[in-house]
Amino acid sequence: MTVEQPPDAPDDQPEPRVDAARTVVDGVDVVGSLSPSRAGDFLSCPLLFRFRTIDRLPEPTSVEAVRGTVVHRVLERLFDLPAVDRTLERAFGLLSPAWDDVVAAEPEVAALVGEVDARDIGVMAGGRAALERWFTLEDPRRLEPDAREVYVESVLGSRLLLRGVVDRIDVAPDGAMRIVDYKTGRSPSVGFEAKAMFQLRFYALVLWRIRGVLPRVLQLVYLGDGQVLRYEPDEADLRATERKVEAVWAAIRTAQETGEWLPSPSGLCGWCPHQALCPVYGGTPPPLPEPPAEPVPAPGQSAPAVSST
Repeated sequence: MTVEQPPDAPDDQPEPRVDAARTVVDGVDVVGSLSPSRAGDFLSCPLLFRFRTIDRLPEPTSVEAVRGTVVHRVLERLFDLPAVDRTLERAFGLLSPAWDDVVAAEPEVAALVGEVDARDIGVMAGGRAALERWFTLEDPRRLEPDAREVYVESVLGSRLLLRGVVDRIDVAPDGAMRIVDYKTGRSPSVGFEAKAMFQLRFYALVLWRIRGVLPRVLQLVYLGDGQVLRYEPDEADLRATERKVEAVWAAIRTAQETGEWLPSPSGLCGWCPHQALCPVYGGTPPPLPEPPAEPVPAPGQSAPAVSST
């Protein structure tokens, strides 16, 4: 039986607000914004999207998510060192400073992880294992990323703003671009690879529009089991991705106008932190927040911007 994988650690992008404030980007009065994470939420379950984006319900932070944040910081900072110093030992040495930065930004994380022994087992030991796997997959001494943890955004012709944070962008001497995303969880089961690759297709579309260069390779690096997924997109792929994103946005606006945020049961329900509020499991969602003061228009019309990052 094929089982869907639990969601990976959440990204570091701020949760969205849905209000009547207008947003102007590069002189364009955008109709709203969308990130791959929130688009993925809606594709997985419109009700989950509502809980996270409309209701902004709090979600517990897991040790796995904290470990993912720490490892991402280490992989970013390792490239600040000269190439010859990018060793596994130096990477291990960056774990504690990365942990300290996470706790400084979010003091409640320390209480979640617990005492020093629990931190060492839950975060540090897991972090070391993830880094060891990464060094078997890539050699940072031979890499000089063009960008790391970089925020990117682009406005489509429909005035929808696409945005997100890319873990790493590599550019070869011939100009070929590779987009890399680290996942601290395990690789997806057979049949779910395309779903996992949607995030990188989204980023590829944004970077294609920004730089005018079609990314050569999209690469997902799974540090939970040491697997790497690669895909070489073409122009037709990215145009199809744009149509898919536009369709997702239109469906989001329809759900907002009708108030119908329907649940979509799947194997991921077992990991959902809002299961007690889901009608599928006998729960009742909270009342929807008050709508914006201005009317919500159809996609493509002049509108208050709705952020769904």
